[in-house]
Amino acid sequence: MWGLVDAKLIRVSTAMHRFASASSLPPPAPATAAAAAAQAAALRFGSAATTRVPRALALTASTCPWHRRHLCSSSSSSSSSAAAAAATAAAVEEARQGRKQLGATTQLYEYLLANVREHPVLKELREETAAMRGSQMQVSPAQAQLLAMLAQILGAQRCIEVGVYTGYSSLAVALALPESGRLVACERDERCLEVAKKYYQRSGVAHKVDVKHALAADSLKLLIDGGEVNSYDFAFVDADKRMYEEYYELLLKLVRVGGLIVIDNVLWYGRVADPLVNDRKTISIRNFNKKLLEDNRVSISMVPIGDGMTICRKLVDT
Repeated sequence: MWGLVDAKLIRVSTAMHRFASASSLPPPAPATAAAAAAQAAALRFGSAATTRVPRALALTASTCPWHRRHLCSSSSSSSSSAAAAAATAAAVEEARQGRKQLGATTQLYEYLLANVREHPVLKELREETAAMRGSQMQVSPAQAQLLAMLAQILGAQRCIEVGVYTGYSSLAVALALPESGRLVACERDERCLEVAKKYYQRSGVAHKVDVKHALAADSLKLLIDGGEVNSYDFAFVDADKRMYEEYYELLLKLVRVGGLIVIDNVLWYGRVADPLVNDRKTISIRNFNKKLLEDNRVSISMVPIGDGMTICRKLVDT
């Protein structure tokens, strides 16, 4: 009997020694470059970080059903998070390189671009912007073409853009306006505005564009105070995501019944659909999308072009 007890004690002691040795080992490195990139992307873009399972716990997983289930669940969740973060990183990088079309392969995007009628000056501006910091903020040529067509369908004379950046979308709309048309361009970044104004001049539409170098909300409030309520046909918003609701409410006062308000980045590189991503900008866009869905003052269509745009048509006088 005592011999059996001694043998069991020896086995327990040996197992404890292995457990302690395993827990002192460094965590395993990612097996592949792709795994390393996904892990880095998860940290960068706010998804839950990749969970590393200590080797000591791995030893107990084979002997304890609860540990086995828990570790499998954690591993699956971590893999999903890393994959989502990697997809987000890839989408942002594609946008930085001028290929802004969520979910499209490079081949499909190139085909789409080849079938866009892009004004030569717009192409020059797009190429210059691609080398600038924050170039992923520029709308795609397909988006700009849609914005211009919407303004033409409306027969728009008076437009507003909130968030100009280097002017690609505002230039596309200004080119579509009649000679008597007016576009109020709201932007706070003076460096970006200088690029935009250069291309307004180069394309011969500078006389149509009224640049407002200030905080967009302040500029919109001044238009309202100046008696311009219900006088605009079309508005486009591509600015601070946390301010979307305020911009929207102000624009509802400025845009006429039957006019359009178009909101960019409503799919936010796919982050809005990832329940593990909960940074302030993503939450703001999710909440704003929900608000639009429930707002009976407008009819809406969320269009998966570029990074997603929602087209709102004002139905009632606000």
